[in-house]
Amino acid sequence: MGKIKKFVTIAVSLFAFTTTLSGCEKIKQTSNQPHRPKIIIGCDQYPPFNYLNEDGIPTGIDMDLASEAFGRMGYDVEIDYIEWEKKKDLLESGQIDCIWDCFTMKGRIEDYRWAGPYMVSNQVVAVNENSDIYTLQDLAGKNVAVQTTTKPEEIFLHDEDERIPQLGNLICLEHRELIFTFLGKGYADAIAAHETSIIQNMKDYDSKFRILEEPLMTVGIGVAFAKNDTRGLDEKLNQTLEEMRMDGTSEKIIGKYLENPEKYLEVDQLEEQ
Repeated sequence: MGKIKKFVTIAVSLFAFTTTLSGCEKIKQTSNQPHRPKIIIGCDQYPPFNYLNEDGIPTGIDMDLASEAFGRMGYDVEIDYIEWEKKKDLLESGQIDCIWDCFTMKGRIEDYRWAGPYMVSNQVVAVNENSDIYTLQDLAGKNVAVQTTTKPEEIFLHDEDERIPQLGNLICLEHRELIFTFLGKGYADAIAAHETSIIQNMKDYDSKFRILEEPLMTVGIGVAFAKNDTRGLDEKLNQTLEEMRMDGTSEKIIGKYLENPEKYLEVDQLEEQ
């Protein structure tokens, strides 16, 4: 692909907005059982996996799964909305106990201790509905927007996929919601993200996007713990998530947010991460 011009854009004008919604805001999920230890989950807002509902309460697939899983393990959950780029540092310093937010495992196996994969997700490219881009090859010379430190950014920068041509520019945005703005306003010709996130945006804002049929990558998503975490929480959580998948709890939770929830639980068919 050659060298891609990478533009990292931080929208200063949206600082107050994103700080209010995403800036290290801790919210505790209450429990009827007092004096239980708490688990602090580091995450970003990423609908339908994690977002604040109309009452300002964390909700979404991952939040419901986390509350159920850690509840079964005897813990209360506290949500910490972090700066996504600092997630690993916050985890290794102990300020958060785990990262749980539609976090792709592929290519990161050696960086963390993992519970999962607990769901399957497609990383995809989306364009405006009237775009002349229909395949990955059509991205040649185009401007593509992604969120920084995400799997799509890595895919485009590493130049390891022969299907992906030389882009015009790769626009890397700090805040996920801005990629949709850039596409809708025409500042970018395409965006790349988890398919579920794009579908949610189209549903919430009636966005006129079209998802390309050919995915960038099919991945498993999991819960990340620090490599130096010896509490065994990753193993316990992995077992609990598997129990939830087998007893139908996970399918029921995912079904609240996504159609055909069973297809997102086909983790046994994933290639080695």
